[in-house]
Amino acid sequence: MKAVLALEDGTIFTGESFGYPSETSGEVVFNTGMVGYTESLTDPSYFGQILVQTYVLVGCYGVPPFSLTDENKIPLHFESESIKVKGYVVSELQKIPSHWACEKSLDEWLYEQKIPGISGIDTRKLTKKLRIKGTMLGMIKVGDFSTEEIEEEVKKVQDPNKLNLVEEVSIKKPIEYKTGERRIVLIDCGVKLGIVRSLLERKINLIRVPYDYPTDKILDYQPEGIVVSNGPGDPKKCEKTVENVRELLETEIPILGICLGNQTLALASGANTYKLKFGHRGQNHPVIDLETKKCYITSQNHGYAVEPASLKDTEFKAWFLNANDKTIEGIKHKTKNIFGVQFHPEASPGPLETNFIFDMFLEKVTKCQN
Repeated sequence: MKAVLALEDGTIFTGESFGYPSETSGEVVFNTGMVGYTESLTDPSYFGQILVQTYVLVGCYGVPPFSLTDENKIPLHFESESIKVKGYVVSELQKIPSHWACEKSLDEWLYEQKIPGISGIDTRKLTKKLRIKGTMLGMIKVGDFSTEEIEEEVKKVQDPNKLNLVEEVSIKKPIEYKTGERRIVLIDCGVKLGIVRSLLERKINLIRVPYDYPTDKILDYQPEGIVVSNGPGDPKKCEKTVENVRELLETEIPILGICLGNQTLALASGANTYKLKFGHRGQNHPVIDLETKKCYITSQNHGYAVEPASLKDTEFKAWFLNANDKTIEGIKHKTKNIFGVQFHPEASPGPLETNFIFDMFLEKVTKCQN
């Protein structure tokens, strides 16, 4: 069936419908990764967004089963239990995938999850437009309709960043994973399962709590370390998490913030965050460690960043910078064992060379206990 992607500036792309033939809307963003669409589509940080895949051919290896797990029963190829994007945009869809672990096609999976997709459009042209004008609101519509009708409807699309999206993707009650002795509390703002896998691989006792879990209840677990996870939307809308983290900063407990967790640390300390023009979403973003001058290639998915000047009157300093646009990619407390990274050290998908961040965090935890 015919489908269109309409942007708030009046631009309309016409293509073919795949997945579930329905209407959807959200913030239109692009990802430059060449692989890992099952991980990207299930990443809670994409909640509220229509994802554009810049790589030309998508769906080649199909979709593996959820039953492929690690030793802790965490799925290997998915970042949550369901697709989190509102819609999916590709240039060319492979309808006959080939892979030993393939259980179904991408088209079939999106249909089952009731997620609309559009293929056969010029994603290069679309991506260039989003880079020049910035991310825009948009909608996918399937069927026959007039241009005037689409133009009027897209003007009414609600901006998901004005909502507390974290509330929609966080767990509702605590979950505990026991693989070791060290007690780590994970504040779930829409955590990727890759982060859970990476932590459990290091043999810890992980307690995963909701984004708004009270500070006193977190401290009741007597945590030896705290991780604040990634998540969708504007970090300033996640007021309860920022408030709780502000209280936790007063303790001596080591804290690691990842992506939105990094922004939350900054906001809790009195710094500011701002919206990037088109965000960083992909698997090949270079970041520079300001202490060692080493450059790392990272996996990223965020639309907001920490404002450099706002760190001046806080206890944090810049730790990593993006080599492309010099935005802050990590912050570190000047005196305490508290730090955050804007990129994803667990990758999933992407390069694993910053996986050492988890080891660094647990070293701080061990040192504090000793």
